Amino acid sequence: MKILKSLKDYAGKSATAVTIGSFDGVHLGHRKVIGDLKKIAQKNHEKTVVISFDPHPRLFFNPEADLKLLTTNEEKARLLADLGVDYLILQKFDRQFANQSPENFVGQLVEALNMKDLLIGYDHHFGKDRQGDFNFIRSLEPKYLFKTHKIEPVIIDGIKVSSTKIREALKSGDISLANKLLGYPYQLSGKVVSGNRIGRQLGFPTANIQPDQSRKLLPKQGVYLVKSVIENQPVYGMMNLGMRPTIDGHKLIMEIHFFDFNRDIYGQRIPIYFLDRLRSEQKFESLEALKEQLQKDAQKSKEKIKKMQP
Repeated sequence: MKILKSLKDYAGKSATAVTIGSFDGVHLGHRKVIGDLKKIAQKNHEKTVVISFDPHPRLFFNPEADLKLLTTNEEKARLLADLGVDYLILQKFDRQFANQSPENFVGQLVEALNMKDLLIGYDHHFGKDRQGDFNFIRSLEPKYLFKTHKIEPVIIDGIKVSSTKIREALKSGDISLANKLLGYPYQLSGKVVSGNRIGRQLGFPTANIQPDQSRKLLPKQGVYLVKSVIENQPVYGMMNLGMRPTIDGHKLIMEIHFFDFNRDIYGQRIPIYFLDRLRSEQKFESLEALKEQLQKDAQKSKEKIKKMQP
């Protein structure tokens, strides 16, 4: 997959099938869109183009908004590449771009990308004052010689899949629902940094993780079963995401005890996949009581890991 910074960077000669959106999370709804896009492109001998935005439009219009994202641009690109997209355009979202009319934008798509097919959501709006909806865009077909396709919502267990719904699930600690709507375990990445080594004293040495992005959404504080890939090997562990009220309680900490693992990984950047929520964070009367709970958490985690493995 080729990653471009603007429509003008497209240098291909092939006609294209295009879809537009933030694609935050690249969830099951987005995956249905990409699947439909690929079918149309294959039928008409076109290249697939996904247009996303940097920054997220909501952050552009309200920079102070407390909007946390499900995917970084790097993660989004990797997920879309895995789905077989030909081109990802991370279009700069600025005042000039936001103020253009939807017809002008469609004209640019046709001219710059040789667009022949456009997929847009049933409730999607773009262009100045959000004037561009499905019916308006469809009315432009005779003038610009392309075809518009409507994207219907994806419903799972009665829930309409959306980035907003996934954010709500993560904020409430419902990692199972979030993962179901995403279609994969929620993930983040970070650098392993030094901690105060309290875990080692308890018999549970931990890797402290410093997340890569301040805009990345962290799930609700608590204890989670997680997985990482370190030096190309899968490693399971249990993560405490919280304030550590039994020890100090002053700073948000993300620390992981990896099972059957004792290599030095300080300074390494590793991925973290959230598999399940074990419990809420709590304050214990003593370090010994905390140690007893950690032993229970470890046993519970290992039982879950056994069920996950073939």
